[in-house]
This record gives sequence, structure tokens and C-alpha cells, in this order.
Amino acid sequence: MGVYAYDKEVIPYLNSNISFSRGIYVAQIIKNGPASKTDIKEGDIITSIDGKELDTMNDLREYIYTKKPNDVVNLQVSRGRINKNISIILRKKIVEYK
Repeated sequence: MGVYAYDKEVIPYLNSNISFSRGIYVAQIIKNGPASKTDIKEGDIITSIDGKELDTMNDLREYIYTKKPNDVVNLQVSRGRINKNISIILRKKIVEYK
């Protein structure tokens, strides 16, 4: 999907100024990844994917792994007081070993 995100339980260890009750925090958008071609931004909180609520990064991973390249997933995202729906076209995961 092209994001680095963290569970709500981890965020206080990384930044004590951020708190939220549900979802996962988008810490970074991977350059040229699927999410980089959408309106998702660092600091967004992904609360659901295709209507399935998310509480942990593992919830997101488990769901994404059931999908194929070119499938579209719809995210519900919280950005401050604004809620947005964002669609992402998935691509094949590329693992880079060095």
C-alpha cells in the first residue's frame, strides 16, 4: 500500500503529542508507492479499510494480504476534524534486499 504506520499504543513512545482512540497513524508515505498517488498524508489516521475497522497495523496487513495487484481498497481517514474517503490501487509488493 505504500505507507509506514503505527498502532495507537506505539505512538506515545514516538511522539507524546499525538493521541487518538482508534485506527493507525500514518508516519510516512513511501515515495512512488501506491499511497503516494492519492490524497493520503503523513499524520492521517486510517480508521477503516473497505468498511473494516482498523485498530492495529496487523489488521491492515492481514486485510491487504488477501488482495491482489490492481485491486482497489477504500480507506476511511481522519485528518484532524476532517474525515475523508481515499481509494488506493494496490500494486505488487516489491521486496528489496541489500
